[in-house]
Amino acid sequence: MQQDGVPESAMVVVAHPDDGEFTVAGTVAKWAKGGCRVTYVVCTDGNAGSHEPGITREELAVIRRTEQRAACATLGVSEVVFLGYDDGQLEPTLDLRRELVRAIRHHKPEIVISSDPTRLFFNGDYINHPDHRAAAQAALDATAPASEMPLLWPEVGAPHRVRQAYVHGNDQANEWVDITETIDLKIAALKQHASQLGDWDPTEMVKEWSAEVGKEKGLAHAESYRVITFQQLPGTD
Repeated sequence: MQQDGVPESAMVVVAHPDDGEFTVAGTVAKWAKGGCRVTYVVCTDGNAGSHEPGITREELAVIRRTEQRAACATLGVSEVVFLGYDDGQLEPTLDLRRELVRAIRHHKPEIVISSDPTRLFFNGDYINHPDHRAAAQAALDATAPASEMPLLWPEVGAPHRVRQAYVHGNDQANEWVDITETIDLKIAALKQHASQLGDWDPTEMVKEWSAEVGKEKGLAHAESYRVITFQQLPGTD
């Protein structure tokens, strides 16, 4: 952890291209600006996420990977890892967990960011996508304890202990990240996903969401997390 509270390294695990930009990209941009080495791991190619007549899954996968790379470049993300699973069919299997352990052991993040796998409903108009829940469950299972167990899948790398998990979308948040200075970067990154947004401008919605989250802490714009700490920094309680 750097002196300004920015971690040295972080990994964001999401199900689809654009998931990170809708949810945690303000934090990502803030940390990246502060010198954090951020890696994205995208579990599926989002290759079923279109109603455009005639488009194939293969064509859509190429488009969505290109959009995700552009979004990550906007945010200052160091590297994007695509696991290549099919959209709409992701499950929290041992194979997926092993692939995420491989990524964690290779990139050695101090913090892993994911979403809440237990969150099924949002408000009264949305059921959380099963891919989101599957990616989140596999991410947390890979983070602790799997990635630090030397006798578990030694063929995918030496064990690594993640210091903290940041879980977005949990009702019991205990950490708020002020993204006031990076909200515009978050929106700019989200706009890179043109295949999903079409002519819709997400600016107002994203700002309303982040303002609502920040209100409780007196912040103009914020993202909130349930933080689980596996390893305390020296000199902390």
